[in-house]
Amino acid sequence: MDDLEFRRRILADPNDNSQEMNEARNASVTNRKLADELLQLDAKLEKVLKIDAPDDLADRILFHQSGQPEHNRNRTRFHLAIAASVAFVFGLLIGQFNYLNNPINATSEVAQVALEHVYTEASFINNIDESVTLQQVNAKLTPFGSEINDLPGHVYYVNHCGFGDKNALHMVMATDSGKVTVFIVPEQSPNMSSFSDNKMQGVVMPIQNASLIVVGNKGQNITPIAKRLESELNWEI
Repeated sequence: MDDLEFRRRILADPNDNSQEMNEARNASVTNRKLADELLQLDAKLEKVLKIDAPDDLADRILFHQSGQPEHNRNRTRFHLAIAASVAFVFGLLIGQFNYLNNPINATSEVAQVALEHVYTEASFINNIDESVTLQQVNAKLTPFGSEINDLPGHVYYVNHCGFGDKNALHMVMATDSGKVTVFIVPEQSPNMSSFSDNKMQGVVMPIQNASLIVVGNKGQNITPIAKRLESELNWEI
């Protein structure tokens, strides 16, 4: 199970104690920390929501309803129906907000997946600094038949991740112009291309039988970073 799948499942159910979840939870300090924090939050919410209802609550509600004229009860039900409809529509709009607020101008599917990854994992990845070493990065690159000669900057995070229907390298590193997210996907793009939305921008670069994707904030000069990484990658292993 990759880290993205673990986070999705632990967010959905912090008390999931299945064997595969326990193995993923213990796979890294980061996963254990996230699981512990969610369990603590779940316990706090349960404590807040655990409020005993008054013994006579049912009688009081029935008494109140029976004392209302029929037209008032109908009006109440009508208002509740309207409120439910408004809540439903509002939920749909909220679900589309990020997409509408950040329309993607991407020339390929891998670019779209890369942006989705960055936004989905931002709250988790932004606070991580594992001070990753060159040896750790190369260990993650081994399944792709590659290694990197030198790290162009400080690496905060590196791991494998689910990328569409493939597994990819996911790395967050420092540059002179700020943090960037790097993906190496085992699917070669036909040519070098750029993509962007209202907040982020990036490039897709074909390398060997893979694609190098670099994503940064709007205004960052991403292309030199991608070319530097390409020059440091060695595929003869």
